[in-house]
This record gives sequence, structure tokens and C-alpha cells, in this order.
Amino acid sequence: MNSLEQAAKYNYQRRLPHHQKFDEVLFVTFCTQARRDLPEVARSVVLGHCHHEHGSKLLLHAAVVMPNHVHLLLSLLRDDSGWPYELKAILQSLKGSSAHSVNKLLKQAGPVWQEESFDHVLRSEESVKEKREYIRQNPVRRGLVRVPEDYPWLWIEK
Repeated sequence: MNSLEQAAKYNYQRRLPHHQKFDEVLFVTFCTQARRDLPEVARSVVLGHCHHEHGSKLLLHAAVVMPNHVHLLLSLLRDDSGWPYELKAILQSLKGSSAHSVNKLLKQAGPVWQEESFDHVLRSEESVKEKREYIRQNPVRRGLVRVPEDYPWLWIEK
């Protein structure tokens, strides 16, 4: 595969445009199908899946599993040939494996997540700090806890 073909692999489009940037921090959000709430036990399973590729294909900076959506702050790592792992493939794997686990846990079948994910490239350290704090405060803003540290499905890189 030549450089042009390899670079094209990292631009993909569904209903929304996605342009993967190299060596940038990404803010990603995906929602449950029909915005249905996940029970607490399922949120724990999903958070575990969010950590699965940490250190191998991505660096996870922050994650929160809310009742009906997930926010991630991450950086893509590079493969042995120096190309970043593909965000599309990582999200498909994360959503697919977590959906399988949630369905098994809840003894149900069918889609757990909406097909589309929303991603946003953060271009400054200030933006990264703002999104990290947005993720941290999300459970507080939703009235689920009084302080972020009380929300069990929140993980922030130390």
C-alpha cells in the first residue's frame, strides 16, 4: 500500500464527515440506541471495554459512561509501520464488543449503540483541558452526583 492509499484509509465518511488527524487528541461521543439508559451494571462493563485498547492502540485520557452516552478523550497510537491506528476500527471494535457484553449481561439482543459516533479534533492544550473538565463534570451537570469523584463510571488519566 502506498502513502496515498494509506492516508486515504484514515479519511472515512458515513452520515457525518470524519477526517482523522495524526497525533492529535480526539473527543469522541457515542449514544445508546434510541437513547435508552444503561443500567449501572452495564455501565461498568462498558467502562471496562473503553480501557481495553489503552496502551496498545490508543492512549485514553478520560472516559465517562453516562446512562445513555459515552464520552472519550483519546490519542491514537501508531502501528509497527508508523501509521496511527484507525479511529473507525477502534470505535467499531469498542462498540461491538461492549454491545455483545451488555446484551449477554442483560439477556437481550439487538443494537446497543447508535451507528454513528461524533468525533472532534482538539488542537490546543487548552481545548484538551476544557474537554477533560467537561467529561469530569458531566455526571454533576446531569444531577447524578454532587462531585465528580462520586461517579463510578468516570475515569480520568492521572
